[in-house]
Formats: sequence, C-alpha cells, structure tokens
Amino acid sequence: MIEPNSRYHTVPTTTYSLPDGRTVAHLCRRFLPRPEELTAVGEHIVAAGDRLDRIAARRYGDPEQSWRIADANRAMCPDELTAVPGRRLRITLPAEASAPGVGGGTAR
Repeated sequence: MIEPNSRYHTVPTTTYSLPDGRTVAHLCRRFLPRPEELTAVGEHIVAAGDRLDRIAARRYGDPEQSWRIADANRAMCPDELTAVPGRRLRITLPAEASAPGVGGGTAR
C-alpha cells in the first residue's frame, strides 16, 4: 500500500512472472511531470541553511512533499535546489490538480 502523500501514490502496479512460477508485483515507471504544466501557487527564495524538507513543511504542511518542489523545478539532484541562497523555487499544485496550459511559466 502506497501512502497518499507519496509521489508513487498514483503510479499503477503490474506483475511479472518469474521462471519458477512466482509472480512479483511492482510499480510501473513514474514519469516526471513537465514543470511548465504545473500550476504555480507561489515562490520560495532560498535562504542560507534552507532544506527542502523544511520548505515543504512550510509550504505544503508536510516535509515528505519535498518531491513536489523537486518536480516543479526540474531537479534531478534535489539537494542542489537549496545549495545557493537567493535561488527562486517554484511552488506548484501537484500534476493531478494542475490544469493543462495554466502552468504559470517555466521553471527557474
């Protein structure tokens, strides 16, 4: 069971049959959303000592939502998002709540 606040919550599962007859269930691949298609609801300017989990706790009320900030800012290495004070981070609605064509611009 995937928790509702997980980035994998909406990812479907599939099964694979092993040569010995056992069946293994696993998640399908999660494709990253296009940041420009996510609805922007705010911005966070990184301060010295900021951490992504703390930003997520302030912005979303849940530190485990830091993946949403990474998705919104096209981050493959999330720690880089807070490495330089002054960087502007997009804060967005999740992909399933964003209407196509109203993303509010491109990621910074």
